[in-house]
Amino acid sequence: MPAGDTGKQQAAQQAVDILHEISTILNCHLDRRTLSVCISMVENGVNPEALANVVQFLRKEKQKDDFAKELKQ
Repeated sequence: MPAGDTGKQQAAQQAVDILHEISTILNCHLDRRTLSVCISMVENGVNPEALANVVQFLRKEKQKDDFAKELKQ
């Protein structure tokens, strides 16, 4: 791997680490992998607010699904 690519990769990793720390402080409950996917999507043109809305919606749906599973037990 060329030295330039290694530097870019390290910078990207450092950015994810910093954003993960911010995410943790704000109690966003995003792991590094999910955060990396979100960053990549925003870098590729996805509207950040729309992405946040989708993440919130999916969390609510998962909670509903988990609650329904608990009721069935």
